[in-house]
Amino acid sequence: MAGKENVLTRPAIDAALAELPDWRYRLGGLVTVYKTPTAAGALALIAAVGQIAEEQNHHPDLDWRYNRVFLRYTSHDAGSEVSSRDVAAATAASAAASDAGAVAEPGLYRTMELAIDTDNPEAISEVWRVALGYRKGRYGDLVDPHGRGPALWFQESPTPNANRIHVDVHRSLAESGPAIEKTAATGALMNHDHAPGWVVVTDSQGNRLCLCTEAGHEPDLED
Repeated sequence: MAGKENVLTRPAIDAALAELPDWRYRLGGLVTVYKTPTAAGALALIAAVGQIAEEQNHHPDLDWRYNRVFLRYTSHDAGSEVSSRDVAAATAASAAASDAGAVAEPGLYRTMELAIDTDNPEAISEVWRVALGYRKGRYGDLVDPHGRGPALWFQESPTPNANRIHVDVHRSLAESGPAIEKTAATGALMNHDHAPGWVVVTDSQGNRLCLCTEAGHEPDLED
């Protein structure tokens, strides 16, 4: 069990990531994507990661797409936060990927949340939790207990938008720049008031989404 005492602060996570160039921090987890030369190579990497998981008794969320393996480590028993166990597992997985001749493509790991603007989250959150079969997350958000569906969070506002539901797409700060530039080129209205944390995008029909970085919507933990 990781326990809250092993949860890493954001500065500690950033220090660990300086030694883990293949990985990014994303909403309480360490994430990456590895591309192998072949689909068989991806299966071999999955087997190697599985062996590491059994040895360390710490298992990732893993998704296989032909010759790419999507990985996410988080410590569910510590409130779905990053702990020292996640850093150790990511370090070992990177070594296995190197042995397999895999190339890291962490920018492909995009994280999506759904957000509802509301002046009273408590009045509606239970409806959504029960209907989706989700559980309460770290900060009042709702998360899929199986790690498959997007998280749902409630953006509290005394003046909710008429269009209350929007999508948040999370990337790293370095990798968000091209996405913001390409989105702006479509003619969408771009609001940079909250940059670099997030940029609000409004399409021609008034629908909104947020292009978020690792710094956006992410309260830091106390030392």
